[in-house]
Amino acid sequence: MNHPFAGRSMAVINDFTRDERRYVFTKTRELKEALESGDPARIERFRISDPDFGIYEVFLEDSTRTKESFKNAAHFHRAKLSALSSESSSFNKGESYKDTFINLAGYDNRIFIIRSKLEGVCRWLENALSDYSRRHGLSWKPSFINAGDGRHEHPTQELLDEFTFLEDNSWDYSSIHVALVGDLYHGRTVHSKADGLNVFDSVQVDLIAPDVLEMPDYYVQQMRRNGFTVRTFPSIEAYLQQSHIADKWYFTRPQLERMGDRVLKRKDELREMITFQHRFLSMLPEGTIFYHPLPRNKENAELPGFLDPLPLNGWERQSANGRLVRIILVGLLAGLFGEDFSGKQHQEMPDVEDYIETVNTSDRPAVKRYSEGVHPIDEGIVIDHICRGDTAQEIREHMGKIVSILGLHGKGGEWVSTSQESREKFKGIIFRPGHRPLSEKEIRQLAAITPGSTLNIISAGAVKEKFRLHTPPRMYKISGLSCKNELCISHPDHHEGVDPHFIKTDEGTMHCLYCDESHTFKEVWR
Repeated sequence: MNHPFAGRSMAVINDFTRDERRYVFTKTRELKEALESGDPARIERFRISDPDFGIYEVFLEDSTRTKESFKNAAHFHRAKLSALSSESSSFNKGESYKDTFINLAGYDNRIFIIRSKLEGVCRWLENALSDYSRRHGLSWKPSFINAGDGRHEHPTQELLDEFTFLEDNSWDYSSIHVALVGDLYHGRTVHSKADGLNVFDSVQVDLIAPDVLEMPDYYVQQMRRNGFTVRTFPSIEAYLQQSHIADKWYFTRPQLERMGDRVLKRKDELREMITFQHRFLSMLPEGTIFYHPLPRNKENAELPGFLDPLPLNGWERQSANGRLVRIILVGLLAGLFGEDFSGKQHQEMPDVEDYIETVNTSDRPAVKRYSEGVHPIDEGIVIDHICRGDTAQEIREHMGKIVSILGLHGKGGEWVSTSQESREKFKGIIFRPGHRPLSEKEIRQLAAITPGSTLNIISAGAVKEKFRLHTPPRMYKISGLSCKNELCISHPDHHEGVDPHFIKTDEGTMHCLYCDESHTFKEVWR
């Protein structure tokens, strides 16, 4: 029987189910109680105690708390800890992430903790090095822990945040009300909360941020998909004007290093709107606790120093909990404990192959025939209903992409006509007289490029085969795909050789597997 946690990775918080995260918190609570007891035998049960077990820290962005807490977690486990200096690494010689980590895994390192500016690095390495393990017949595969990637996610910070919320909730999972305050646009720790907070049964989230620092819409919609009640406010002062105030406040700093000049010109005004002021103290409900992933800017702190000695201060204990949660996470991925876990486990989404609908043409009362102008098509293909409902210009541009990506050059033409349903709606048609029937792979590619269209195979002047094309549940290993997020590991500008991979959402958009950006089906094509 496979161990439920050994060899897994945590690229995003959703890589662990709600039951699995609750198990993490149970084990962390047991560890904390063991450490408080001072009983060496109880504490020893939580240690790997293997000097040959390799843990590698690769921090390509500055970090204090995350890096040092993982370092201290590795020391607790008495494991072999190594660190890669980005300044002297082969990244500066143009080496890819995959080649670098294949070499490091070859030195018997099992767990990699990575902070990067590029987004989706851990997901890519998890996939790439799983293939490496299979090629070399290894009995284990490396685990990758995302210690923060760009403005994407910070899942281990989310674990320690949830654990601290839970402590202050008297270990009650039934409900939570939390205000997220500050730079919600760039703050990856709050992005992880869109899925992370679903560890609680009922969730209310109040988003407090000025317009240019608002939470990206994808994460707001994800919160609502998860059943959260979500409200928005432009400032702390505006939030305190109403009566239903959260008892847990989570602050994030303005990430000036990620902002453009337009936003930086307003930095003083923006800080004013998300900085807690002394005059607000009397407006808070009794028992309110403040949290912060840290660091605070010593000159312009969102949580000023006058708050430090007050019962509001939950961020110091929150920071200390980081080491404990990470000790447990490393132990789980190492297979040290976890065999007693029961509950729902994380499962990969299956590849559903039902997006090519074969239309029965034999039962039709009249055989449909296509003509390109006055000339009937005897043999070839016709792609109909392309981008139905879009403007004529949008349809023409997209037909150009279809022709280019599928290599449909040659005789024939592309038309924009009105739909039979409405003379005000346009649709595109591509005619290719004499063209061979498309292969199954090409039909699947066509479905990805232009879902909603129909493919007609013409023989002896009539439609012999007809396929209605729907949006694929996944899109990958198709020439011409590209994520529009320039920070994504799969973006072609980074030359990492990462095949773009998209997953269809319930809303019909395409969701990047690596960076979680959402795209329309038109936007994913170069």
